[in-house]
This record gives sequence, C-alpha cells and structure tokens, in this order.
Amino acid sequence: MGHRLSSAVRVLASAAVLTANLLTLPAAAQPSGVTRTDLQRHDLSASGREAVQVRVDLAPGVAFGRHTHPGEEIIYVLAGAIEYDVEGKPPVTLKAGDVLFIPAGTVHAAKNVGAVPASELATYIVAKDKPLLTLTK
Repeated sequence: MGHRLSSAVRVLASAAVLTANLLTLPAAAQPSGVTRTDLQRHDLSASGREAVQVRVDLAPGVAFGRHTHPGEEIIYVLAGAIEYDVEGKPPVTLKAGDVLFIPAGTVHAAKNVGAVPASELATYIVAKDKPLLTLTK
C-alpha cells in the first residue's frame, strides 16, 4: 500500500510542476511551430532569484514575437540559423555554437531564418515573483 501511495504522490507532484510551467507561459506567447521544453529550474543564492533553462525549437520560418524577461537571458544556439532582433542593436543571425546575452527587460524577438528546424538553449537568471516572459508590441 505504501508503494502505491508513493507512486500516486509522485504522479501528482509531476502534474503540479507541469501545470505550473504551463501557467507561467501564456498561450498567446506560444505560437504554432514553437516548442518550449523546460529543462530545469532552481533557486539561486541571491534572494528572490532563480535560474531557468529551456530548450526552444522553432520550425522553419517561424518567429517568436517581441517580448521581455524579468532578468538576463543567455542563449546558446544548438541547431539551425536564428535571427535575433534585440532592441537598440542591429538584427544578428546566429548558427549552431553561437551565443548571445540579452540584458534584463530588453525587448527582443527571434526567427528561424533557415530551411530546417532551429533550436536554442535559453538560460534565464530571473526574479521568481514575475512571469518568465511578457509579450510587448
């Protein structure tokens, strides 16, 4: 009986984490052709801050609109070619192995400009009490 209860608790805990992750990213922020996979989330030694790692996959030609984060974003391109439009800078196209740093609160957008799927590893150092992503105009 104890083993069944333990398994049930694990399933419920996993469901709660999945629900929390889905609720932190509004449906409007997830356009068709974009897949965000949460990899890890941990509290930092700095009070009120956390590190979040997400894999973002973009289908060919798909863009992720202008948005901000409540902290820094560190990007490592895993595959493909992604154009980043960071406010105050000219657009830049990065390919697998390239990196980009986006300061806290900076408006930016990304688009897969290649003919194959593109992927990035996004690491966020953010405030825990704010949404991970906020869409802008």
